[in-house]
Amino acid sequence: MSKTLLITGGAGFIGSALIRYLLRESDYRIVNVDKLTYAASLESLEDAPQNPRYAFERVDICDASALERVFREHRPDGVIHLAAESHVDRSIDGPADFMQTNIIGTFHLLEASLAYWQQLGADARAAFRFHHVSTDEVYGSLGDTGYFTETTPYAPNSPYSASKASSDLLVRAWHHTYGLPVVTSNCSNNYGPYQFPEKLIPLMILNALEGKPLPVYGTGTNVRDWLFVDDHARALRDVFERGRIGEQYNIGGHNEKRNIDLVRELCTLLDEMLPQSPHRPHDRLITFVEDRRGHDRRYAIDASKIQRELGWKPRETFQTGLRKTVQWYLNNRDWCRAIQARGYRGERLGLARRVS
Repeated sequence: MSKTLLITGGAGFIGSALIRYLLRESDYRIVNVDKLTYAASLESLEDAPQNPRYAFERVDICDASALERVFREHRPDGVIHLAAESHVDRSIDGPADFMQTNIIGTFHLLEASLAYWQQLGADARAAFRFHHVSTDEVYGSLGDTGYFTETTPYAPNSPYSASKASSDLLVRAWHHTYGLPVVTSNCSNNYGPYQFPEKLIPLMILNALEGKPLPVYGTGTNVRDWLFVDDHARALRDVFERGRIGEQYNIGGHNEKRNIDLVRELCTLLDEMLPQSPHRPHDRLITFVEDRRGHDRRYAIDASKIQRELGWKPRETFQTGLRKTVQWYLNNRDWCRAIQARGYRGERLGLARRVS
């Protein structure tokens, strides 16, 4: 009999990639729990409803009674928790939603998971696990050298990263205090198909298609490590199935890029793939804008632990992953137009609460 896996935030970018992967490559029965915020897209799971191993529950993880019902009715063998508000700029404009979903929502999910786990039989209780998915941003900012490891002290610098750091610590506490079997993973910046266009790569692609400015914060020298979302989905399965209980695993793509270099690579790809575009060369659209408040200088992941213990490493280079990503957005402009029709037109976020 197939095991049942409850995935929160399954209509989001990473969650939907994980569900597509698991429906394709495993025999898990998937329960997708998502409240369908602005960044969610059931269109990214358009084939899932026809799969007998898939069920969708439109539930807010802050709703304790709804969560209790979901656990009671679906009887999951494990949880992968991805539901979160995730955009740093939005957290600067309005941190309240981040505190509510990322902290209070995680608390309610832990409580529901614990109550359910405690009433399971001995074998089911031993097999159950709660996988919390987090971010490298909890570690703060690096200088020009060094890498985040699983023992790097937390030093979050934005409302978003502070809320995720808080949720990480709640998960740790529910394990050490109550014995809930947990694993935690912290990933670097994801990219790939179906990403909401407030994030850097899809925003640059869609702006370039329309001949709009390509806004680069500050001088563009901030560095991020980039991870192709399908590689992340494989890693999440590995951590969930074989990670050691109570442990934390960093997941990175081994692809450090300055923001300005990434945008220039995107422009070069678009020049090649859109030879008739009136906006070529696309790098002439690059526009430097006021930097983000508290902008972390550099993120870089040491992913040696997950490679050493679980044998995972990324399959995509940045070049292969970026080409696949650009091609997907060029081939799926209807999806992009549907997202834009919901009200997001690529406007700058993260400035509303500025002080002089």
